[in-house]
Amino acid sequence: MIMKLGMVVCFVAVIIGLSLYSRSKAATINDFVVGGRSIGPWMSAFSFGTTYFSAVLLIGFAGKVGWGYGLSALWIALGNTIIGTFLAWKILAGRTREMSSRLHVLTMPSFLEARYRSTNMKIFASLIIFIFFIPYSASVFMGLSYLFEQIFHIPYVAALILMTVLTALYLVLGGYIAIALVDFVLGIVMLAGVIVMVAYISGYETVGGFLNSISALKAVDPKLAAPIGPGGALGLISLVILTSLGTWGMPQMVQKFYGIKNTEVIPRATVVSTFFALVITGGAYFSGALSHLFFRELPVLNGKPSPDLLMPNIISQALPETVAVLILLLVLAASMSTLSGLVLVSSSSVTIDLIKGALFPHISEEKAMKLMRTLFVVFVGLSLWIALNPPGIILTLMALSWGTVAGAFLAPYLYGLFWERTTRAGAWAGMITGVLISLGGYFIINWLPYFTSYPLLTTVQQLGTPFFGALAMLVPLIVVPAVSLVTPEYSAEHISRIYGKEELVLEN
Repeated sequence: MIMKLGMVVCFVAVIIGLSLYSRSKAATINDFVVGGRSIGPWMSAFSFGTTYFSAVLLIGFAGKVGWGYGLSALWIALGNTIIGTFLAWKILAGRTREMSSRLHVLTMPSFLEARYRSTNMKIFASLIIFIFFIPYSASVFMGLSYLFEQIFHIPYVAALILMTVLTALYLVLGGYIAIALVDFVLGIVMLAGVIVMVAYISGYETVGGFLNSISALKAVDPKLAAPIGPGGALGLISLVILTSLGTWGMPQMVQKFYGIKNTEVIPRATVVSTFFALVITGGAYFSGALSHLFFRELPVLNGKPSPDLLMPNIISQALPETVAVLILLLVLAASMSTLSGLVLVSSSSVTIDLIKGALFPHISEEKAMKLMRTLFVVFVGLSLWIALNPPGIILTLMALSWGTVAGAFLAPYLYGLFWERTTRAGAWAGMITGVLISLGGYFIINWLPYFTSYPLLTTVQQLGTPFFGALAMLVPLIVVPAVSLVTPEYSAEHISRIYGKEELVLEN
């Protein structure tokens, strides 16, 4: 136990040391939020990957999805790698970096205000980010605390409080530069941890080796090794869309493109990010798919079967204690990176866009920085409260947050980058549609059964929150252009300013 605690203490000390080293580099809001737009390819790539994948993937998603879909869960890994990472960098990175720099915007709400000339849209976007990132953050806390409980036998509540204090300290000390630097170190830990985890789990006696794993799963249930697992095609497609396409509209992911040094770093960062995603997601979902070889029934939490305990129990069974600590550090690394990204984006959006941008425009930059750090603590505290009183399992919390936020922003942001004809009315219609579908789905699944019961409702319930999250992203992609085509377009002057046409004319 002393050795295990020593490893964790050393890891935390390195993280805090890097944060202290970077603190002097975060003198302005621009430095604090986007690192002065000076981040190179390797740090940008690792920061994108470590923010993308957290304890939600390694603990909640890998266990529940692997249990429900078997090896077909690897389709999600492929989607995360190609759509969520490779195509996100290829399509979004260059245009995002160029437009955000030219328009002098630091956040997603600021971009939407500049693109659509709407202060109300900026305020609405800020509130969406702050409200729905809290349950997302809580889901990260939950996954991390379950693992602490299994490996260190620390009570769930004590682990939650420990993680809250550590995260708050880490965030208050460092800005975006610190996050990018720390993410580079965390990314290396994650890669090493996942490779070691897969090696030990696939070599465990009940699995019988990597090559034997497929036949072992077939012996339990042939569908577990089929291209489409027991969970069905529609549910699997929903998860692929939710977790892959969602990165295109999630502010903490898009903001990684704001901070890159220039467009020349994008090709290298794309390759590194794609490799990182393939290793992390492939290892996580493959390990989760093997859960049927460790358990015949789901582990019980508070008297109810819980898929959230699958991966922590597998890790504690299959891995030696010292290696299990490495996996704990892996999840800690992923979670710290994701949490820092969530809290930085949410707090900066409220500070820059809501308070300084709308309510108190004359507030000084020094006071704005202090307020942002205060909001870090508030955000983490609210996330802790939800994690102590969770309304559902990790996957449900994450799907609700991810689906609502990405549903609100993906279509208005994507069309705003590339299609000049997109109108304010179209963007509003897309945002509201995405939010209503995601929240409406959550209501249908969790509350409507108390009032009524239909066969169709039962089918919808089985698809779960991820189905509505995916729907919340796809429908606005139709709504935004449909509404834009029948509403007044912007003036040529506004479009020229947004897309840099004035500069091209001056250069010619």
